[in-house]
Amino acid sequence: MKLEKITFKNRQGHELAAKLELPKMSPIGYALFAHCFTCNKNLTAVRNISRALTKNGIAVLRFDFTGLGESEGDFENTNFSSNVEDLEDTAAYMKEHYEHPSILIGHSLGGAAVIFAAARLSFVKAVVTIGAPASPEHVTHLLKDGIHQILKEGEALVNIGGREFRVKKQFLEDIQDKNMAQSIQKMKKPLLVMHSPQDTTVPIENAAQIYQSGRHPKSFVSLDGADHLLSKKEDSLYAGQIIAAWSHRYLTQNETR
Repeated sequence: MKLEKITFKNRQGHELAAKLELPKMSPIGYALFAHCFTCNKNLTAVRNISRALTKNGIAVLRFDFTGLGESEGDFENTNFSSNVEDLEDTAAYMKEHYEHPSILIGHSLGGAAVIFAAARLSFVKAVVTIGAPASPEHVTHLLKDGIHQILKEGEALVNIGGREFRVKKQFLEDIQDKNMAQSIQKMKKPLLVMHSPQDTTVPIENAAQIYQSGRHPKSFVSLDGADHLLSKKEDSLYAGQIIAAWSHRYLTQNETR
């Protein structure tokens, strides 16, 4: 496996940090990975899934959204729409310098973002969601301790996963009008929905809604026993192996569906 560290600018002029993992042989295709809300590209589960894919001949680019990890910008000035734009800008960079991403993979809110991005990117052949919410607005439950202050004062410091993030009112306003079911219908791509029945952050009912909204071909895989972040190594490696096997047929087809 070969690992390349990459930086490039998004449409806002912020430098985004990414890592491209390449298999030993010539890649059969490229995947683009979107991490979970307030996470980063180096989350253990993201690394394990990426490596499972590269072992199966699929190159994977994982990057940090604006204001997170090693990427420039202020998190407080980002929102769901800017995440989708970051995905589009990253895909454009891949297309120009390597090869366009044929598979989009998103974890948690990143799963919602890849669905919206896939609806706009004609070259994407298939989409994978892991523990994704059925609506971007679902993330507001993580902000519940600061909602009142955000609405009253326009912003607040909110504790998410043991870290403090400043969240502005514009973030809440942005996610209110995002119709995910409509985007799933619009994207017309093969869809793999992966979710744990034991997920307490994004309940399994979200997976059912995503699956029902999707067009065939669509698949569902239960990540039984896993937590939301796929903290156990065996859970993330299993997810990566399933994604690799499922993606293979779409990467080796001559024509985009």
